[in-house]
Amino acid sequence: MPLDQDPVDYPSEKEMSFLDHLEELRWHVVRSAFAIVIFMIVAFAFTPWIFDNIVFAPSKPSFPTFQALCRLGEITGAKDKLCVEEIPFKIQSRYMTGQFTMQFLSAFVIGLILAFPYVFWEIWRFIKPGLHIKERLVTRGAVFWVTFLFTLGILFGYYVLCPMSIWFFSSYTISDVIVNEFDITSYVQTIVALVFGSGLLFQLPIVVYFLTKIGMLTPQFMRTYRKHAVVVILILAALITPPDPLSQTIIAVPLYVLYEVSIFVSAAVIRNKRKREEAEERAGQAGA
Repeated sequence: MPLDQDPVDYPSEKEMSFLDHLEELRWHVVRSAFAIVIFMIVAFAFTPWIFDNIVFAPSKPSFPTFQALCRLGEITGAKDKLCVEEIPFKIQSRYMTGQFTMQFLSAFVIGLILAFPYVFWEIWRFIKPGLHIKERLVTRGAVFWVTFLFTLGILFGYYVLCPMSIWFFSSYTISDVIVNEFDITSYVQTIVALVFGSGLLFQLPIVVYFLTKIGMLTPQFMRTYRKHAVVVILILAALITPPDPLSQTIIAVPLYVLYEVSIFVSAAVIRNKRKREEAEERAGQAGA
């Protein structure tokens, strides 16, 4: 049974006071926080392995993305340009609490990512009782699609944005006398921003779906302001990526694709809404 379908209905029909709602929300938050903490503890226990094989992996030429580029270079005859033989930089910790702080941050982000499906499910369980029956039917599968898009964004950020950004900044130099030695704080925060930010931005079709459902957005509006959307996408890409054209382009292109997909999502919502209205109108005329 999918996570967003419960075997029993929610107690939405009974009246609940404001304090009852707060109490219910509190327990949803507590359970979500508990799930995140559990995964954080696991991440703390495996910190050396996580940093060597996950956090620092995009900075190694053996990373799958660099290997794929090298194979592409061999096929296209551009091996010298696409193969990454070395990523010249060192990681340092210049603050006394630097390594501990980054261990905590990394554990928290990993815990949040792994617990995300459950956390969203808890949030959805709190929201769902306030929906009408028809609204529950049309939002069936929300947990699955939100989790799917979030996971897709996380993978894109980790396997595309991170290695490309690391390679660009480690190779970028304005003088041979300057050696790239990045602080662990800067490195981990960049990885977190790219990966988690990409996961959130990939929720665009879901946001468009719900905005269309409540009548705040239409496919005509999205088509009319497509050029403005491109500017917004470029700004968002600049905010969540390091300040280089390569990283911004890499995140902006899939975001624009998601925008175009969102137009089709919005159009499908409008089309299904019209079909239901026509069916209800025909049923009303037949009943009369």
